[in-house]
Amino acid sequence: MKIVDLELYHSSIPLHTPFKTALRTVTIAESVFVKITCDNGIIGWGEAPPTHVITGDSLASIHYAINKVIRPVLTGADLTSSASVFTRLEKAIVRNTSAKAAVDMALYDCLSQAANQPLYQYLGGYRSQLENDYTVSVNEIEQMHKDAKLYKEKGFRVLKVKVGKDAAEKDIERVSAVRQAVGDDVLIRLDANQGWTAKEAVKAIIRMEDLGLNIELVEQPVAAHDLKGLKYITDHTTTPIMADEAVFSAQDARRMLEMGAADLINIKLMKAGGIYQAIKIANLSQIFGVSCMVGSMIETKLGITAAAHFAASHPAVTRFDFDAPLMLSDDILEGGIHYEGNGNQITFLNQPGLGIKAVKEAYLEVIKRDRSW
Repeated sequence: MKIVDLELYHSSIPLHTPFKTALRTVTIAESVFVKITCDNGIIGWGEAPPTHVITGDSLASIHYAINKVIRPVLTGADLTSSASVFTRLEKAIVRNTSAKAAVDMALYDCLSQAANQPLYQYLGGYRSQLENDYTVSVNEIEQMHKDAKLYKEKGFRVLKVKVGKDAAEKDIERVSAVRQAVGDDVLIRLDANQGWTAKEAVKAIIRMEDLGLNIELVEQPVAAHDLKGLKYITDHTTTPIMADEAVFSAQDARRMLEMGAADLINIKLMKAGGIYQAIKIANLSQIFGVSCMVGSMIETKLGITAAAHFAASHPAVTRFDFDAPLMLSDDILEGGIHYEGNGNQITFLNQPGLGIKAVKEAYLEVIKRDRSW
Protein backbone atom coordinates (compact mmCIF):
# COMPACT_ATOMS: atom_id res chain seq x y z
CA MET A 1 0.00 0.00 0.00
CA LYS A 2 1.94 2.98 -1.32
CA ILE A 3 1.21 6.69 -1.01
CA VAL A 4 0.55 8.19 -4.43
CA ASP A 5 -0.65 11.70 -3.52
CA LEU A 6 -1.15 14.26 -0.74
CA GLU A 7 -3.74 16.97 -1.41
CA LEU A 8 -4.41 20.03 0.73
CA TYR A 9 -7.61 21.99 1.39
CA HIS A 10 -8.44 25.07 3.43
CA SER A 11 -11.56 25.07 5.61
CA SER A 12 -13.19 27.94 7.47
CA ILE A 13 -16.23 27.61 9.76
CA PRO A 14 -17.59 30.31 12.11
CA LEU A 15 -18.11 29.51 15.79
CA HIS A 16 -21.63 30.13 17.09
CA THR A 17 -20.12 31.68 20.25
CA PRO A 18 -16.63 33.20 20.67
CA PHE A 19 -14.13 30.93 22.45
CA LYS A 20 -12.15 32.96 25.00
CA THR A 21 -9.07 31.99 26.99
CA ALA A 22 -6.24 33.84 28.68
CA LEU A 23 -4.26 33.48 25.42
CA ARG A 24 -6.74 34.28 22.66
CA THR A 25 -10.30 34.74 21.39
CA VAL A 26 -11.44 32.59 18.45
CA THR A 27 -14.48 33.35 16.28
CA ILE A 28 -13.64 31.32 13.15
CA ALA A 29 -12.21 27.81 13.01
CA GLU A 30 -9.68 27.62 10.20
CA SER A 31 -7.80 24.47 9.26
CA VAL A 32 -5.71 22.79 6.61
CA PHE A 33 -7.18 19.42 5.61
CA VAL A 34 -4.92 16.68 4.25
CA LYS A 35 -6.12 13.96 1.89
CA ILE A 36 -3.78 11.02 1.31
CA THR A 37 -4.49 8.64 -1.56
CA CYS A 38 -2.91 5.19 -1.72
CA ASP A 39 -2.34 3.01 -4.76
CA ASN A 40 -5.02 0.55 -3.63
CA GLY A 41 -7.67 3.29 -3.65
CA ILE A 42 -7.78 3.87 0.12
CA ILE A 43 -8.11 7.54 1.09
CA GLY A 44 -7.15 8.97 4.48
CA TRP A 45 -7.96 12.36 6.00
CA GLY A 46 -6.24 14.61 8.53
CA GLU A 47 -6.55 18.14 9.89
CA ALA A 48 -4.26 20.88 11.21
CA PRO A 49 -5.58 24.15 12.66
CA PRO A 50 -3.21 27.13 13.02
CA THR A 51 -2.69 27.90 16.71
CA HIS A 52 -0.06 30.64 16.71
CA VAL A 53 0.01 31.26 20.46
CA ILE A 54 0.53 27.60 21.39
CA THR A 55 2.21 25.64 18.59
CA GLY A 56 3.45 28.58 16.49
CA ASP A 57 1.85 27.05 13.39
CA SER A 58 0.06 29.23 10.82
CA LEU A 59 -1.94 28.33 7.73
CA ALA A 60 1.08 29.30 5.63
CA SER A 61 3.58 27.26 7.65
CA ILE A 62 1.33 24.18 7.68
CA HIS A 63 0.86 24.42 3.94
CA TYR A 64 4.57 24.89 3.28
CA ALA A 65 5.67 22.08 5.62
CA ILE A 66 3.33 19.54 4.06
CA ASN A 67 3.54 20.63 0.44
CA LYS A 68 7.25 21.46 0.13
CA VAL A 69 8.84 19.15 2.69
CA ILE A 70 6.63 16.25 3.80
CA ARG A 71 5.00 15.48 0.44
CA PRO A 72 8.32 14.75 -1.36
CA VAL A 73 9.51 12.62 1.57
CA LEU A 74 6.39 10.47 1.80
CA THR A 75 5.19 10.17 -1.80
CA GLY A 76 5.83 6.58 -2.86
CA ALA A 77 6.34 5.39 0.72
CA ASP A 78 5.01 1.91 1.51
CA LEU A 79 2.63 1.85 4.49
CA THR A 80 3.22 -1.83 5.05
CA SER A 81 6.41 -0.53 6.74
CA SER A 82 4.50 1.98 8.82
CA ALA A 83 7.14 2.53 11.53
CA SER A 84 9.57 3.60 8.83
CA VAL A 85 6.99 6.00 7.35
CA PHE A 86 6.23 7.62 10.73
CA THR A 87 9.94 7.98 11.43
CA ARG A 88 10.45 9.68 8.06
CA LEU A 89 7.56 12.01 8.86
CA GLU A 90 9.08 12.98 12.21
CA LYS A 91 12.55 13.57 10.75
CA ALA A 92 11.37 15.45 7.66
CA ILE A 93 11.21 18.82 9.41
CA VAL A 94 11.91 20.20 12.89
CA ARG A 95 8.82 21.10 14.97
CA ASN A 96 5.86 21.99 12.70
CA THR A 97 3.87 19.64 14.91
CA SER A 98 0.44 20.54 13.55
CA ALA A 99 1.45 19.81 9.97
CA LYS A 100 2.89 16.47 11.07
CA ALA A 101 -0.25 15.68 13.07
CA ALA A 102 -2.53 16.19 10.05
CA VAL A 103 -0.44 13.83 7.92
CA ASP A 104 -0.13 11.34 10.80
CA MET A 105 -3.94 11.22 11.17
CA ALA A 106 -4.40 10.55 7.48
CA LEU A 107 -1.79 7.79 7.58
CA TYR A 108 -3.53 6.08 10.51
CA ASP A 109 -6.86 6.46 8.73
CA CYS A 110 -5.39 4.56 5.76
CA LEU A 111 -3.76 1.89 7.91
CA SER A 112 -6.87 1.10 9.95
CA GLN A 113 -9.03 1.06 6.82
CA ALA A 114 -6.63 -1.48 5.29
CA ALA A 115 -6.99 -3.55 8.49
CA ASN A 116 -10.80 -3.18 8.22
CA GLN A 117 -10.99 -1.90 11.81
CA PRO A 118 -12.12 1.36 13.42
CA LEU A 119 -8.98 3.26 14.35
CA TYR A 120 -9.49 2.93 18.12
CA GLN A 121 -9.62 -0.85 17.72
CA TYR A 122 -6.59 -0.86 15.43
CA LEU A 123 -4.71 1.06 18.14
CA GLY A 124 -5.80 -1.25 20.97
CA GLY A 125 -9.53 -0.84 21.56
CA TYR A 126 -9.40 -0.10 25.29
CA ARG A 127 -12.85 1.58 25.50
CA SER A 128 -15.70 2.40 23.14
CA GLN A 129 -17.43 5.35 24.84
CA LEU A 130 -16.08 8.62 26.24
CA GLU A 131 -17.58 11.21 28.59
CA ASN A 132 -17.03 14.66 27.10
CA ASP A 133 -16.67 17.96 28.93
CA TYR A 134 -17.67 21.46 27.84
CA THR A 135 -15.62 24.64 28.15
CA VAL A 136 -16.81 27.73 29.98
CA SER A 137 -14.95 30.59 28.28
CA VAL A 138 -13.36 33.28 30.44
CA ASN A 139 -15.84 36.16 30.59
CA GLU A 140 -17.44 38.47 33.11
CA ILE A 141 -18.69 36.65 36.18
CA GLU A 142 -22.38 36.94 35.34
CA GLN A 143 -21.85 35.49 31.87
CA MET A 144 -19.82 32.55 33.16
CA HIS A 145 -22.53 31.81 35.75
CA LYS A 146 -25.15 31.82 32.99
CA ASP A 147 -23.06 29.67 30.63
CA ALA A 148 -22.22 27.08 33.27
CA LYS A 149 -25.88 26.71 34.24
CA LEU A 150 -26.83 26.25 30.56
CA TYR A 151 -24.20 23.55 29.96
CA LYS A 152 -25.35 21.64 33.02
CA GLU A 153 -28.93 21.79 31.75
CA LYS A 154 -27.70 20.33 28.46
CA GLY A 155 -26.39 17.29 30.33
CA PHE A 156 -22.69 17.99 30.83
CA ARG A 157 -21.38 16.61 34.10
CA VAL A 158 -17.84 17.93 33.56
CA LEU A 159 -17.02 21.58 32.88
CA LYS A 160 -13.64 23.01 31.94
CA VAL A 161 -13.52 26.59 33.22
CA LYS A 162 -11.09 29.05 31.64
CA VAL A 163 -9.29 31.43 34.00
CA GLY A 164 -5.98 33.31 34.05
CA LYS A 165 -6.96 36.39 32.09
CA ASP A 166 -7.12 38.85 34.99
CA ALA A 167 -6.01 38.95 38.61
CA ALA A 168 -6.25 35.63 40.42
CA GLU A 169 -8.71 37.15 42.89
CA LYS A 170 -11.22 37.72 40.10
CA ASP A 171 -10.68 34.14 38.93
CA ILE A 172 -11.69 32.93 42.39
CA GLU A 173 -14.91 34.92 42.02
CA ARG A 174 -15.46 33.39 38.57
CA VAL A 175 -15.00 29.85 39.84
CA SER A 176 -17.22 30.51 42.87
CA ALA A 177 -19.97 31.74 40.53
CA VAL A 178 -19.65 28.66 38.33
CA ARG A 179 -19.82 26.33 41.33
CA GLN A 180 -22.89 28.18 42.61
CA ALA A 181 -24.52 27.81 39.18
CA VAL A 182 -23.99 24.05 38.82
CA GLY A 183 -24.13 22.80 42.40
CA ASP A 184 -22.03 19.97 43.78
CA ASP A 185 -22.83 17.24 41.26
CA VAL A 186 -20.80 18.69 38.36
CA LEU A 187 -17.05 18.17 38.07
CA ILE A 188 -15.14 21.42 37.57
CA ARG A 189 -11.63 21.54 36.14
CA LEU A 190 -9.75 24.81 35.61
CA ASP A 191 -7.45 25.88 32.78
CA ALA A 192 -5.34 28.98 33.38
CA ASN A 193 -3.56 28.79 29.99
CA GLN A 194 -0.27 29.97 31.55
CA GLY A 195 -1.99 33.03 33.04
CA TRP A 196 -0.66 32.98 36.62
CA THR A 197 2.71 33.15 38.32
CA ALA A 198 3.66 30.25 40.56
CA LYS A 199 3.00 32.16 43.80
CA GLU A 200 -0.29 33.57 42.48
CA ALA A 201 -1.37 30.07 41.53
CA VAL A 202 -0.57 28.58 44.93
CA LYS A 203 -2.41 31.41 46.72
CA ALA A 204 -5.46 31.12 44.45
CA ILE A 205 -5.66 27.32 44.55
CA ILE A 206 -5.31 27.16 48.35
CA ARG A 207 -8.02 29.82 48.65
CA MET A 208 -10.33 27.77 46.42
CA GLU A 209 -9.54 24.67 48.48
CA ASP A 210 -10.42 26.57 51.67
CA LEU A 211 -13.69 27.76 50.10
CA GLY A 212 -14.62 24.16 49.35
CA LEU A 213 -15.01 24.77 45.60
CA ASN A 214 -13.96 21.16 44.98
CA ILE A 215 -11.83 21.67 41.87
CA GLU A 216 -10.86 18.44 40.11
CA LEU A 217 -7.60 19.81 38.66
CA VAL A 218 -5.85 22.96 37.49
CA GLU A 219 -4.34 22.90 34.03
CA GLN A 220 -1.15 24.76 33.05
CA PRO A 221 -1.23 27.54 35.67
CA VAL A 222 2.17 29.00 34.70
CA ALA A 223 4.21 29.69 31.56
CA ALA A 224 5.05 26.64 29.46
CA HIS A 225 8.80 26.91 30.06
CA ASP A 226 8.49 27.29 33.85
CA LEU A 227 8.82 23.69 35.00
CA LYS A 228 10.24 24.79 38.36
CA GLY A 229 7.20 26.99 38.88
CA LEU A 230 4.91 24.13 37.87
CA LYS A 231 6.62 21.83 40.36
CA TYR A 232 6.38 24.50 43.08
CA ILE A 233 2.60 24.64 42.59
CA THR A 234 2.30 20.85 42.51
CA ASP A 235 4.29 20.53 45.73
CA HIS A 236 2.39 23.25 47.60
CA THR A 237 -1.25 22.41 46.80
CA THR A 238 -3.44 19.35 47.21
CA THR A 239 -5.46 19.98 44.02
CA PRO A 240 -3.96 17.96 41.13
CA ILE A 241 -1.97 20.01 38.62
CA MET A 242 -1.99 19.20 34.90
CA ALA A 243 0.73 20.09 32.40
CA ASP A 244 -0.48 21.15 28.95
CA GLU A 245 1.64 23.64 27.00
CA ALA A 246 4.66 22.44 28.99
CA VAL A 247 4.52 19.04 27.26
CA PHE A 248 4.74 18.78 23.48
CA SER A 249 7.01 15.77 22.98
CA ALA A 250 7.91 12.51 24.69
CA GLN A 251 11.16 14.20 25.72
CA ASP A 252 9.17 16.99 27.42
CA ALA A 253 7.01 14.38 29.13
CA ARG A 254 10.01 12.44 30.41
CA ARG A 255 11.58 15.61 31.83
CA MET A 256 8.34 16.61 33.53
CA LEU A 257 7.67 13.12 34.87
CA GLU A 258 11.20 12.69 36.24
CA MET A 259 10.92 16.06 38.02
CA GLY A 260 7.47 15.29 39.39
CA ALA A 261 6.50 18.73 38.08
CA ALA A 262 2.82 17.89 37.57
CA ASP A 263 0.28 15.25 38.53
CA LEU A 264 -1.30 14.86 35.07
CA ILE A 265 -0.55 15.50 31.39
CA ASN A 266 -2.80 16.88 28.67
CA ILE A 267 -1.88 15.27 25.34
CA LYS A 268 -2.90 17.04 22.15
CA LEU A 269 -2.12 15.67 18.71
CA MET A 270 -1.30 19.18 17.46
CA LYS A 271 1.42 19.50 20.08
CA ALA A 272 2.77 15.96 19.86
CA GLY A 273 2.88 15.80 16.06
CA GLY A 274 0.23 13.12 15.74
CA ILE A 275 -0.87 9.79 17.16
CA TYR A 276 2.45 7.98 16.69
CA GLN A 277 4.20 10.45 18.99
CA ALA A 278 1.22 10.80 21.35
CA ILE A 279 1.37 7.06 22.06
CA LYS A 280 4.93 7.53 23.33
CA ILE A 281 3.77 10.20 25.80
CA ALA A 282 0.89 8.03 27.00
CA ASN A 283 3.19 5.03 27.43
CA LEU A 284 5.68 7.07 29.47
CA SER A 285 2.90 8.44 31.63
CA GLN A 286 1.58 4.94 32.26
CA ILE A 287 5.04 3.79 33.37
CA PHE A 288 5.19 6.68 35.88
CA GLY A 289 1.64 6.04 37.07
CA VAL A 290 0.41 9.38 35.75
CA SER A 291 -2.99 9.74 34.09
CA CYS A 292 -3.58 11.80 30.96
CA MET A 293 -6.27 13.86 29.34
CA VAL A 294 -6.56 14.14 25.58
CA GLY A 295 -7.71 17.53 24.34
CA SER A 296 -7.54 19.60 21.20
CA MET A 297 -7.26 23.03 19.68
CA ILE A 298 -10.29 24.62 17.98
CA GLU A 299 -10.71 21.88 15.39
CA THR A 300 -13.52 20.45 13.31
CA LYS A 301 -14.88 16.97 13.90
CA LEU A 302 -12.18 15.57 11.62
CA GLY A 303 -9.28 16.33 13.94
CA ILE A 304 -11.36 15.55 17.01
CA THR A 305 -12.34 12.16 15.58
CA ALA A 306 -8.68 11.20 15.27
CA ALA A 307 -7.92 12.44 18.80
CA ALA A 308 -10.93 10.60 20.24
CA HIS A 309 -9.90 7.32 18.57
CA PHE A 310 -6.44 7.66 20.12
CA ALA A 311 -7.90 8.54 23.53
CA ALA A 312 -10.21 5.53 23.45
CA SER A 313 -7.31 3.20 22.71
CA HIS A 314 -5.01 3.87 25.69
CA PRO A 315 -5.55 2.99 29.37
CA ALA A 316 -3.45 5.95 30.59
CA VAL A 317 -6.01 8.37 29.14
CA THR A 318 -8.77 8.95 31.70
CA ARG A 319 -10.14 12.40 30.74
CA PHE A 320 -11.54 13.68 27.45
CA ASP A 321 -11.86 17.26 26.20
CA PHE A 322 -13.52 17.10 22.80
CA ASP A 323 -16.07 19.92 22.75
CA ALA A 324 -14.57 22.02 19.92
CA PRO A 325 -16.91 20.72 17.15
CA LEU A 326 -19.89 21.55 19.38
CA MET A 327 -18.82 25.20 19.23
CA LEU A 328 -18.98 25.38 15.43
CA SER A 329 -21.93 26.67 13.41
CA ASP A 330 -21.98 23.51 11.26
CA ASP A 331 -20.52 20.02 11.02
CA ILE A 332 -18.10 19.62 8.13
CA LEU A 333 -18.16 15.80 8.19
CA GLU A 334 -20.48 12.98 7.33
CA GLY A 335 -19.34 10.20 9.63
CA GLY A 336 -16.61 10.32 12.25
CA ILE A 337 -17.35 10.15 15.97
CA HIS A 338 -20.94 10.41 17.15
CA TYR A 339 -22.01 12.88 19.85
CA GLU A 340 -24.85 11.48 21.95
CA GLY A 341 -27.53 13.89 23.20
CA ASN A 342 -26.08 17.39 23.36
CA GLY A 343 -22.52 16.11 23.14
CA ASN A 344 -21.68 14.92 26.63
CA GLN A 345 -21.12 11.33 25.42
CA ILE A 346 -19.03 10.20 22.44
CA THR A 347 -19.39 6.87 20.67
CA PHE A 348 -17.72 5.35 17.62
CA LEU A 349 -19.29 4.06 14.44
CA ASN A 350 -18.46 0.52 13.43
CA GLN A 351 -16.65 1.73 10.32
CA PRO A 352 -13.02 1.19 9.29
CA GLY A 353 -10.51 3.97 9.95
CA LEU A 354 -11.89 7.28 11.14
CA GLY A 355 -15.29 6.36 9.71
CA ILE A 356 -15.43 9.40 7.44
CA LYS A 357 -18.07 9.04 4.75
CA ALA A 358 -17.67 12.48 3.17
CA VAL A 359 -16.33 15.97 3.78
CA LYS A 360 -18.73 18.76 2.86
CA GLU A 361 -17.22 20.46 -0.17
CA ALA A 362 -18.96 23.76 0.61
CA TYR A 363 -16.43 24.34 3.38
CA LEU A 364 -13.35 23.25 1.44
CA GLU A 365 -11.11 25.29 -0.82
CA VAL A 366 -8.41 23.47 -2.76
CA ILE A 367 -4.95 24.74 -1.83
CA LYS A 368 -2.90 24.84 -5.00
CA ARG A 369 0.60 23.54 -4.64
CA ASP A 370 2.13 26.82 -5.82
CA ARG A 371 -0.11 28.99 -3.61
CA SER A 372 1.50 31.99 -1.97
CA TRP A 373 -0.14 33.06 1.30
